[in-house]
Order: sequence, then structure tokens, then C-alpha cells
Amino acid sequence: MSTAEAPAARGTVSDLGETGLLAALAPLLPPSPAALVGVGDDCAVLAAPDGRYCVSTDVLVEGRHFRTGWMSAQQVGRRAAAQNLADVAAMGAVPVALVVGLVLPGDTPVSWVTDLARGLGRACAPLGVGVVGGDLSSGESIMVSVTVMGDLRGRPPVLRGGAHDGDLLVHVGNLGCGAAGLALLEAGYGDADLTGTAARCRELFRVPCPPLEAGPALALAGATAMMDVSDSLVRDADRLARASGVVAQIDEPDAPGALDADLALLEPVALLLAGRGGAAPGSRAGARALARTWVLTGGEDHGMLSTLPRSSLGHLPRGARVIGSVHAPRPGQAPGVLVAGRARYVGGIPGFTTAGVLVAGRAPASMGWDHFH
Repeated sequence: MSTAEAPAARGTVSDLGETGLLAALAPLLPPSPAALVGVGDDCAVLAAPDGRYCVSTDVLVEGRHFRTGWMSAQQVGRRAAAQNLADVAAMGAVPVALVVGLVLPGDTPVSWVTDLARGLGRACAPLGVGVVGGDLSSGESIMVSVTVMGDLRGRPPVLRGGAHDGDLLVHVGNLGCGAAGLALLEAGYGDADLTGTAARCRELFRVPCPPLEAGPALALAGATAMMDVSDSLVRDADRLARASGVVAQIDEPDAPGALDADLALLEPVALLLAGRGGAAPGSRAGARALARTWVLTGGEDHGMLSTLPRSSLGHLPRGARVIGSVHAPRPGQAPGVLVAGRARYVGGIPGFTTAGVLVAGRAPASMGWDHFH
């Protein structure tokens, strides 16, 4: 039975029980071509032709990473898959399979859980990625834990710590769209209120669209270091730079170039927020400042940030843009990230703030996404 054909289940998870819920979910989860043993045994068994696997886990907590009032269950499922698939791509690997753990209050509708499974399937099936197992438990709030496995296909993994003096700093994907979408949701904009870029930003916060194919492509192009940008451009560039013992310099966002295009895209969204007590002042300058905050310190976009030698410039994948460069620390200079050679971010906690800019009545987070702030 396909995901589209599966009938909607009724009642709550308490009504159905663990065995019944598992039976309802199993037909909705795509298989993995690598699975020798799939759902239904104590463990899945996967073929590993490469002899290695990339493995990563993320946990989504209701009220922290998603709100059921903002996102459908399918969107939560797609989001959970997307952010894990991005971690595998950032190692230069191809995702193969997921296992999923769910914590559910007893009054959770079964239809919500089956829609979550449909969302996982919608994200995974087109990529040939299977959901091959997991676990169910009860709890006070919904939690979705996803573990992803990826195949390096004979290539070495691309780590955070390999950037070299003279490398280019390259990004593929969106910057600032997730932060803008979150701001729109917090400001109370509904589905009928938004069109164009604003509607897309809101959707990209709900369901990120990481450029998964770019990870292996960047690895083939000669990437020396790479990571998924989940917590903000500045924060993650700082992590990459410190792991590599280098200084990553991000070009001035307001200067003509790649980041200037991101600012121009997001300025109208920032102006829209001014109508709901968002950006202050409600001017182009205020909107530009807010867009700059989103691009540099907004999280949840899940693009690919990498460093490559200049000789790789002609081999970059589609959508890749050079946003800066890498150099060895100069005398007295510690590894880290610079923006336009001026603003300094140390220890993974950027100090970037924009005076007078408010989102939903409060100052935007200065360091991107942080699970404990």
C-alpha cells in the first residue's frame, strides 16, 4: 500500500496501543535499497559496500523546534528528515536510511502520527532513502528523534578541520530564509496573509530544503572542509575555522556580490514585518539591517558551507557561490571568523547585533540557533 493510498487512522495513540500504531505506520515508511532486514525485527540490517557509514542523530522537541499550531504533522516529518539528511550530505556522503524514535502523549491523534510518517516518506522516498526502524514511547510532549546513515561511496569524509590557507569559502543554499520565516510566524502572519518570497520563507522554516546533491558534488570538486549551516552562517563558519585552525573571512554582505543578493531577497520580508511591530524603524535602512541579521546570524537553513582550493573554482556545483576566503592566523590572531575583515566573532558566540531592530517585539537572537537559549 503506498503512502497516498493508506487510509487515515482514527482515535488516539492510547486507543490504538503500541502494536496497533506500529502496524499503522509500517506501510507508510519507505524501504531502503541497502536494507537486508527492514522493519519488524529487533534491528535492521544494512549492506555497507563501502565498509563505513556516516551516522548522525537529531532530536526535535515540540515547542522548541516545532509547534503543532504552526506546522502540520507532514511538515514536521519532512523537517525531521531534511535536517538529518543535510548532515550526511555535509560529509560528502549519500543518505541511505533513517531510524526514527517517537515520544507521544497518549492523547495524540493517530492521524497526526500517520501524517508524520507520510512526511518522512515524502522526504525520503524520492532519494531512495528508507526508514528502516525506530522506537515508540509515551511522554508529556511530542519528540521526534531521527538517526541517519550515509554511504561515502569510497570517498574520504569531508571534515570540518581540513580548511587551508588560501582556500575559498563557498556556500550552496539559502541564507536567512529560515530566520525570516520564523519571524513571520512569530508575528502572526497566517497562510492567507503572505505571497511570494514571504510565503516561501515561512515554508522554508517549516520544511527546510537543503541542497543535498551539493555535498557529494563539493566533495568531488575538492572540498577541504564542509559542514551543514544549521545554527547560522557566522556561528558555523566560526566552528569550521576553529576546527581547521584558520581564519574564515566572510565578504561584506552589503557589497555587490553573493550575499548582497540574499539581502535584496529578504528586504521586502523585513519591510512587511514593520507593519506588525516587527522591524523598527519601518524604513529601507531598518529592513536592510534586519535582513543582514537574518543572513549572518539566522539558523535553520541547512545549506552547505565548504572551503575549496582556488583551483576548484571551475568545478563548483550548480548554485555554489564564493562568499569569502580563508587565511592562516596572522601574528597575535586566533582562529575564528571575520565579517568584512572588521567584526570579530570569538568562541562560537557571535557578537553581531543590530541596534533598534525588533522581531515580534524583541531583539533578534545574536548568535543564531542555540538549543539552550
